[in-house]
Amino acid sequence: MNPETQPSMASTSAASALELAIILPTLNERDNLAPLVERIEGALGRSGWEVLIVDDNSADGTSDEARRLSLSDPRVRVIQRIGRRGLSSAAIEGFCATAAPYVAVMDADHQHDPKLLVEMLAAVKSGEADVAVASRFAEGASMAEWNRPDREKLSSVANTLARKLTGVDLSDPMSGFFLLRSATARELVPGLSGIGFKILLDLLATSETPLKVKDFPMNFSARRSGESKLDRAIALDFLAGLYDKSFGRVIPTRFALFGTVGVIGVGVHMAILYAFMLVGGANFSWSQAVATFGAMTFNFWLNNFLTYRDRRLKEANKVFWGWVSFIAACSIGAFANVAVATTLHDRGLPTVVAALVGIGIGSVWNYALSSRFVWGRY
Repeated sequence: MNPETQPSMASTSAASALELAIILPTLNERDNLAPLVERIEGALGRSGWEVLIVDDNSADGTSDEARRLSLSDPRVRVIQRIGRRGLSSAAIEGFCATAAPYVAVMDADHQHDPKLLVEMLAAVKSGEADVAVASRFAEGASMAEWNRPDREKLSSVANTLARKLTGVDLSDPMSGFFLLRSATARELVPGLSGIGFKILLDLLATSETPLKVKDFPMNFSARRSGESKLDRAIALDFLAGLYDKSFGRVIPTRFALFGTVGVIGVGVHMAILYAFMLVGGANFSWSQAVATFGAMTFNFWLNNFLTYRDRRLKEANKVFWGWVSFIAACSIGAFANVAVATTLHDRGLPTVVAALVGIGIGSVWNYALSSRFVWGRY
């Protein structure tokens, strides 16, 4: 045997031993990583798996901790994302970054039990299931340690809606802990929206043929360290996911949310206008200026909370400059709106039609500028 070929053969042997990649989308999970890797090793043994940490540029140094672990443990890899956020998009990047034939997605906060991976992998390998799902609602599951009855009720309602959309009968389509073949995941990637947190729902709804799913009852534990990244917008995020899979090809989901916020902003504008005129006794021009400024500020806040939830601006300086940029972008959009509508009206187009065309152009302009220079930059 040629000695020069030995390293290559050894590398090939090591690569073939890789069977499962566990994707951990993270945001401020530094203290949870090392103990979780130990738990995964306790469940799966010392070889045949890798952990792929996809971190959204955490402020607590999660990426640095992942690199530290990787120096002594080559089974740990890290993708540090700059300017990209969200669990779904993190999972998608993980699907495309591993050579393992099977891939699992789970939380890094210790609420998901790694011991389930053994049974889940066996079910998918044998063909018993296309997707193995750790379920909070299957018979034998428990959420006693979670102690969040409000979230349990929300999940139950969401599950009913999701089953109608996907055509798949399972107990927990909102689960964040599941396993499938990597090839299946990558085949579906081009059709995934990548928006928000419910990547499993996205996968099931995107597949043209219903995927065979098997539930595994899970003891959903309390998080080990840090704070939950879920908030009150999770229900709206879920509804956005349903919308995207139903109508997203007609009107992009984020633009639909942006437009919805704009419609609500019109109501806010009128309320401020009449409040200043009728209650404050101010003249129309002054009241209109205040109402416009107030509506823009409201729209920025709601878009930051809902439309761009996965890119939400949180630090005070980023919020301030994001707000300034949004006001500037909307001012340009308002000018384009008036200019186009006026030109069309002067050329004989009916008033309502001209106004609607102007509003449409202004909305698209505002959306494009905001996406790029507000939530895309800050």
